Amino acid sequence: MLRSLYSGISGLRAHQTMLDVTGNNIANVNTQGFKSSSVQFQDTLSQLTKSASSPQAAAGGTNAAQVGLGVQVAGIATNFAQGSTQATGKSTDMMISGDGFFITKHGGATLYTRAGAMNPDAQGRLVTPDGGILQGWMASPDGTVGTGAPVSDIVLSTGTTVPAAATSRATASGNLPSDGAGSPLTRDIQVYDNLGKATNIAMTFTHSAGNSWTVSAAGSPAKPLTFDANGGLPANTTMTAAGVTVDLSTVTGFAGLSTITAKADDGRAAGTLKSYSVSQDGTIVGSFSNGITQSVGQVALATFTNPGGLEKAGNSSYTVTANSGAATTGTAGSAGMGTLASGVLEMSNVDLSQEFTNLIVAQRGFQANARIITTSDEVLQELTNLKR
Repeated sequence: MLRSLYSGISGLRAHQTMLDVTGNNIANVNTQGFKSSSVQFQDTLSQLTKSASSPQAAAGGTNAAQVGLGVQVAGIATNFAQGSTQATGKSTDMMISGDGFFITKHGGATLYTRAGAMNPDAQGRLVTPDGGILQGWMASPDGTVGTGAPVSDIVLSTGTTVPAAATSRATASGNLPSDGAGSPLTRDIQVYDNLGKATNIAMTFTHSAGNSWTVSAAGSPAKPLTFDANGGLPANTTMTAAGVTVDLSTVTGFAGLSTITAKADDGRAAGTLKSYSVSQDGTIVGSFSNGITQSVGQVALATFTNPGGLEKAGNSSYTVTANSGAATTGTAGSAGMGTLASGVLEMSNVDLSQEFTNLIVAQRGFQANARIITTSDEVLQELTNLKR
C-alpha cells in the first residue's frame, strides 16, 4: 500500500487529539483553577531510501534521502500560567498568587490543586467541593503554629476554644493630685484565675503628707508612693495584689489632676471561635468570644521541580508522578510558594481567542489529511484500472 495512505491516517489521529484537547479547554473556560493544555506534534520514524555518502577526491558527498511515515503526538503540555481573579468575599475562598498548590487528602490519597473554593463540613474541616480535606498545621492553645511538623486536616469548628489564662500582670497609670484632692481614690482591676473566673481587685489610693500617697489592696500590705520634684516615681515601682504584680512606675503626681486608672495586662476567660480570616502567609487568624485574636492554624502549600509532570486526577486535582519530582511543602510567602489571598478565587487560564484559532487549525489539518487519504485512494484506483 501507499505510504501516504498511512501518513494521512496518522495525521487524522493527531489532529483528532488536538481537537479533543482544545474542546476540553473550551469546556473548562469557567472552571476554577483549571489549567489549559496544548498538543505537541512530532514526526514519526522516516524510511531511509538512500544513505548519505562522504565527499571523495573526484566526487562530492551526497545527502541521505528519507521518506517520512507520518505524524504522532509527542506530548500534551499543561500551561500553569496564573489565571484571572474573581472576587467572592467569602473568607474560605482562597487564591494562590504564584506557583504553589493546595494540599488535600481524599480517600487516603494526597492530591494537589489550584482551586481554592473551600467550605467547612459537619466536622468543621475545610474541604473542596468534591470532599478533599485541606491540609496544613493547627495551632497550639497559645496560638503557636509548628510548620515543621507533618501536615494534618485544617479544622475550624465553632467549638474551637481558646483556654482561660490567669492574670499575672496589671498596670496603674495616670495622675494622683499632689494636693490630695478627692483622697481616697478606689480603682477596680478585673482579673481571672486559672479557670477563667473573673474577680475584682480594689486598689485604694490614699493621700499622705506632702506629695506622697499610699496604695493598698485587700490582703496586701500598703505600698508608699513618694513622688520626686518632677512628679515621677522610681522605675520598676511595683506592688503585689492578690498574686498579681501591679506596675506603678508610670503614675505621676502633678497638681490639679485626678486621672488614675488601673487595668489588667493579661489573663482571660475561655472563649469559643466566632470568626476567622486568612492572611497572605496562609495563617488563619481566629476571633474568639472573649475578645482574643490569635492564630488557629496555617494553610500548607506545595511546589514541584517540574509541575508540568503532574498527572491530572480529575476534580481539578493533580497527583505526583515520577517526572514531577516530590512535593516540597512550605508556607505561603516563602521562596517559590506564592502568596495567599482570601475572598477571591483563581479562574481558568483558558484563552478563548487562542482556543478558537486552534480549533480552526485542527479542523483544517484534519481536512488536509483526509484529502491525502482520498488522493491515495484515487491513485490505487488508477492502478487497479490498469487491468481492464
